[in-house]
Amino acid sequence: MARPPPLGELPPDYAPPARSSAPRILTGSLKAPLWLRAYFQGLLFSLGCGIQRHCGKVLFLGLLAFGALALGLRVAIIETDLEQLWVEVGSRVSQELHYTKEKLGEEAAYTSQMLIQTPRHEGDNVLTPEALGLHLQAALTASKVQVSLYGKSWDLNKICYKSGVPLIENGMIERMIEKLFPCVILTPLDCFWEGAKLQGGSAYLPGRPDIQWTSLDPEQLLEELGPFASLEGFRELLDKAQVGQAYVGRPCLNPDDLHCPPSAPNHHSRQAPNVAQELSGGCHGFSHKFMHWQEELLLGGMARDPQGQLLRAEALQSTFLLMSPRQLYEHFRGDYQTHDISWSEEQAGTVLQAWQRRFVQLTQEALPENASQQIHAFSSTTLDDILHAFSEVSAARVVGGYLLMVGPTPGTLPPLPPEAHPGNPCPRQCPLSPQLAYACVTMLRWDCAQSQGAVGLAGVLLVALAVASGLGLCALLGIAFNAATTQVLPFLALGIGVDDIFLLAHAFTEAPPGTPLQERMGECLQRTGTSVTLTSINNMVAFFMAALVPIPALRAFSLQAAIVVGCNFAAVMLVFPAILSLDLHRRHCQRLDVLCCFSSPCSARVIQILPQELADRTVPMGIAHLTATVQAFAQCEASSQHVVTILPTQAHLVPPPSDPLGSELFSPGGSTRDLLSQEEVTRQKVAYKSLSCARWNLAHFARHQFAPLLLQSHTKAMVLVLFGSLLGLSLYGATLVQDGLALTDVVPRGTKEHAFLSAQLRYFSLYEVALVTQGGFDYAHSQRALFDLHQRFSSLKAVLPPPATQAPRTWLHYYRNWLQGIQAAFDQDWASGRITRHSYRNGSEDGALAYKLLIQTGDAQEPLDFSQLTTRKLVDKEGLIPPELFYMGLTMWVSSDPLGLAASQANFYPPPPEWLHDKYDTTGENLRIPAAQPLEFAQFPFLLRGLQKTADFVEAIEGARAACTEAGRAGVRAYPSGSPFLFWEQYLGLRRCFLLAVCILLVCTFLVCALLLLNPWTAGLIVLVLAMMTVELFGIMGFLGIKLSAIPVVILVASVGIGVEFTVHVALGFLTTQGSRNLRAARALEHTFAPVTDGAVSTLLGLLMLAGSNFDFIIRYFFVVLTVLTLLGLLHGLVLLPVLLSILGPPPEVIQMYKESPEVLSPPAPRAGELRWGVSPTLPQSFARVTTSMTVALHPPPLPGAYIHPASDEPTWSPAATPAANGSRNLISRGPCPATE
Repeated sequence: MARPPPLGELPPDYAPPARSSAPRILTGSLKAPLWLRAYFQGLLFSLGCGIQRHCGKVLFLGLLAFGALALGLRVAIIETDLEQLWVEVGSRVSQELHYTKEKLGEEAAYTSQMLIQTPRHEGDNVLTPEALGLHLQAALTASKVQVSLYGKSWDLNKICYKSGVPLIENGMIERMIEKLFPCVILTPLDCFWEGAKLQGGSAYLPGRPDIQWTSLDPEQLLEELGPFASLEGFRELLDKAQVGQAYVGRPCLNPDDLHCPPSAPNHHSRQAPNVAQELSGGCHGFSHKFMHWQEELLLGGMARDPQGQLLRAEALQSTFLLMSPRQLYEHFRGDYQTHDISWSEEQAGTVLQAWQRRFVQLTQEALPENASQQIHAFSSTTLDDILHAFSEVSAARVVGGYLLMVGPTPGTLPPLPPEAHPGNPCPRQCPLSPQLAYACVTMLRWDCAQSQGAVGLAGVLLVALAVASGLGLCALLGIAFNAATTQVLPFLALGIGVDDIFLLAHAFTEAPPGTPLQERMGECLQRTGTSVTLTSINNMVAFFMAALVPIPALRAFSLQAAIVVGCNFAAVMLVFPAILSLDLHRRHCQRLDVLCCFSSPCSARVIQILPQELADRTVPMGIAHLTATVQAFAQCEASSQHVVTILPTQAHLVPPPSDPLGSELFSPGGSTRDLLSQEEVTRQKVAYKSLSCARWNLAHFARHQFAPLLLQSHTKAMVLVLFGSLLGLSLYGATLVQDGLALTDVVPRGTKEHAFLSAQLRYFSLYEVALVTQGGFDYAHSQRALFDLHQRFSSLKAVLPPPATQAPRTWLHYYRNWLQGIQAAFDQDWASGRITRHSYRNGSEDGALAYKLLIQTGDAQEPLDFSQLTTRKLVDKEGLIPPELFYMGLTMWVSSDPLGLAASQANFYPPPPEWLHDKYDTTGENLRIPAAQPLEFAQFPFLLRGLQKTADFVEAIEGARAACTEAGRAGVRAYPSGSPFLFWEQYLGLRRCFLLAVCILLVCTFLVCALLLLNPWTAGLIVLVLAMMTVELFGIMGFLGIKLSAIPVVILVASVGIGVEFTVHVALGFLTTQGSRNLRAARALEHTFAPVTDGAVSTLLGLLMLAGSNFDFIIRYFFVVLTVLTLLGLLHGLVLLPVLLSILGPPPEVIQMYKESPEVLSPPAPRAGELRWGVSPTLPQSFARVTTSMTVALHPPPLPGAYIHPASDEPTWSPAATPAANGSRNLISRGPCPATE
């Protein structure tokens, strides 16, 4: 039994077919480009041959390298800090944020926890006692939240933010006040006595019941404590803060409550209050002067009568303020409650997060489901949890997306050509394991030995490993991961990587006839390496250009995508060819797919008929090419497990099949036909033929249906009109695109968090901002400029003005007003004689403070001058503070007016020194007031309102920046701070940045394509199509209502690189073929239609997993946009570009030239019984000797259900009837595959 030659070897008597003697003459202007590309392809050929020779080593080293890089994922950092994700590095906002953190630290002074109440029936009025009662029920639930951590119980009173707790010398009174001092809660309930129920503080005094805010009358308490302690200073503090009777002097929302105090205005009348009237103008905390909650902070959807009186509202809001982790840590550091738990700032943060989560959970469940109102709760931790969930990797979706890739690959790969497959192909069978939808569509036929399922599986796993290695490399380089990295990049990189896998797999199975097996991989890379290199380089350049978008999250995503594409490129060009080479050996040995240790049960032999010389028959004139098909039958021997293939003694010469575009369109030498799809051309009585659907594939469709239809003149005109119309509509749609990305777009729809954000955006679109003044100028001499800056900022349209009856809420106003107050007290005491030049002890507290400040000189040698008591004022007639007293007075104000300081939210840096006023000091030391250091940081707080659309934010930001610029001309260095400036300032230059990035990328794409294709004409057409794709994608976003933010900008910029995947293969195929433009476009479609389509489908399957995301944001901004991009790329690459190439395409790089000679070789004498072809003497000399590679089309016995041709009139040929004497002319082979060495 003869052994077949080993893999890569040919019979010893085989001589390679002679090269065609018809030279291909280069056109003069293209000699250098063609030579350069040939040189590059020669390098790729050598690379492929080298990989095939050392495929095992290459595979091992490649997997080792990629696996080592993938280990870098262990050090990956997922960034969820919004400031770190969205603030441009090195930008103006980034520098301002850095300055703020440098002076104040990393955290804000407090965090807000909010609950919003809305009616279940939209439009109902909430200004009713019943609705306020339900709001009280929810707020009470929130105020009583407790969590147990580290063996301690943590309630609201322990962790809430308390504004301006005064310092009292009496230790007992100080501890009582600290426990009793109220939390800052902004709530409409503060207009009523019930607001006191939210304050959980209590104090104990001997002989008295517990002191609580529900029954506390501060004035009465101070009267009772007066004989036991000196509280005159504290009394004056409460008087200046206008505390009065606190809550017990306010009306009861429910006058029938048994605990409603007798001092309540409606206690005796028992009448329910007019809620709208009480809430008109806002509410106050326990301090009327410093704790005024404006209407806009408490009520939403307000309606007023023509006189401006409040009539109704549609929403209520309460806000609970908590300490920051650092504040909580400092507050309990050294306290007896935490001495045994190793108290740290991290533990403080854990306590706050646990309380906030419990707050949201219990508050949302506070009202029964059948209540007329509904509660929406939110906390800062809720937002962090959303971002963490948004950034988590969904293992199920990743695995599902990659499994969807495994199925498609085998069915899209054509079988091995006969010269690499010494066996008889058995009928394709359905796989035993179930495949997914795409696999079922593409795997209509399956040969047990020819199947390349293992290649598909290995290719997808290789891409997965390349993606993991790329991300690991990013982690090692210190590039932080974010939600875009974890939610989108694995699927996007999968689709892009598998595109090139398809291209190589198609090219590997379509090697030209006669290619030696040991050169198969070299031939594959030579034909496709240029395309893969071009697409990968363009993708990397596209993502690097997308990194120009000045948003850290998107810049990191773009850099990671570029690195991952680079790793995919290395895997496809180096490791995947090794996998194909190993699979070539498996198929040569007729091993089972996947289970390659087992031989195929239907393994057989295929006989290769080596190139034959044309003999005694003359080639008819006008025949451009000939196809010789030899009919063969296969049958199983009863004595063995082998299939015996017998060839008949005759063969018929048949003309070539008709082509839809004419006989010149398709040449059989350009590709290898599918063995199982060969036409049966010899007539027999009974022959077997596979189902017609089994012969159909994408290449067949492109060759026989798509290209002939597309390249007709009227079809071209229709295509140009349709794409022109699409471009026109897209230009209109581009005008509909709005800027913006609201938080409601990110949070999953249908969740409680989304309901809260929607209600907040609708009813309470308020943003706390601050006008920060920096160092570098003298505050004392720039007071007028500071007042002017505040006035300009307050006049902005978006700034919420304070009530007309209240002074502006800024530290400079509070400071000046306080100085004016103590000056007035001093003047009264001086006039009455209670304060003299040498004594202030008989005067008031404020008078004594003014006395000490007035005598300050600021001179270290002579710090005091008593003569100034009557010659100077603390505030001059122009309302300015004397510069020499400015910083000493600042120290006194900060120490003496804690409520005013807290209300001003000044956040001074450096903080003024502590100084305690002692009215009865006899040493004189208390007369010395240390001056505060020159200020480097202070701020004026503001509220912005009515910011609904991005245009509103941009207008407010531009106005604020203009005010700061104007102040800078006066010497005041200032900048605005707050979330609108952090997250919306990017829209000031986003479109300019987007246009710049796209233009740069299109230029780079043109240069890269022109460099690698060495044809600027083709590169220009490619860039034209890519520009159209980008414009159309942008316009479709407008029709879909997708807003423009940094994320769509990145996709739009990346679309240029991704679009290259769909265009460059067709363009390169057109450029490297011969003939007319129509012919070259058709040939390009024939060879690229299948891989481009498979690549698009693979990308869509990868993106399909994004559709299952819980975040509507992922679906709208990634899945929809990328899906539209993929479909646009497919249409432009396979429809528009071929049409443009057939009309405007460049000329061919090579043309066929015939050199005629008078010498014509005579045909050799025919030998009896052999097939001999002859040529006409009129043909050129180059066609005097024509060779052809003939393949054997084998038709084994059919599977059950196969279609059987009707019998012909000719007698049936049977192997059994063949005479033994003719055995020398019958080609018979059998035997198993040689053992693998």
